[in-house]
Amino acid sequence: MRDRRSVRAFLDKPVPEEILHHILEAARFAPSGVNTQPWQVAVLGPNHREKISKAIIEARDNNVPENPDYQYYPTEWVEPYKSRRKACGLALYGALNIQIDEKEKRKVQWYKNYYFFYAPIALIFYLDAHLCKGSWMDMGMFIQNVMLAARGFGLETCPQAALAEYPDIIRTHLNLPKTKHIVCGMALGYADWAHPVNQYRTAREDISQIMVKYD
Repeated sequence: MRDRRSVRAFLDKPVPEEILHHILEAARFAPSGVNTQPWQVAVLGPNHREKISKAIIEARDNNVPENPDYQYYPTEWVEPYKSRRKACGLALYGALNIQIDEKEKRKVQWYKNYYFFYAPIALIFYLDAHLCKGSWMDMGMFIQNVMLAARGFGLETCPQAALAEYPDIIRTHLNLPKTKHIVCGMALGYADWAHPVNQYRTAREDISQIMVKYD
């Protein structure tokens, strides 16, 4: 758990299908309210992956408004979250030596999100639309299980909310009904630790800042 990080550069090394099967097989033992097991995951092959990536980028380049199935971030940022968000962005682009005014370079890096950072495995997580917040908590625990199980096989991951910005595109290409809500994507593979983007870590608050004891 301590060593897990969001990896954004991967080796051009395939992940055996058997290993992916073991990861998901273990992750499915995540807890869920009354054992609803709401999680579903699509494993994208090269064909669907390429089509989805290009379609999302085309939508962004044509200024098509995002229409996610849920609101991930607040409409107005307040402290301490505002400062943490800023520090996160500065750390990422700082590792790549991209300055704040270099908009085109920042765009190129951001668009790598939609290509799953060229990881060998691309996943899309989704669940039934009629389910409520508790099931989204369950999905979060399942996703965390996937990330931790991957590390057990020497693999790294990057969970990606960006892949949920245009859910209709994903539903169209995966032939999913409107009754499926797209939660996020995930890049999974062998980390390229020599790449600058994998050289930084985001800070975590001290335990004293998150734990409150009551007598």
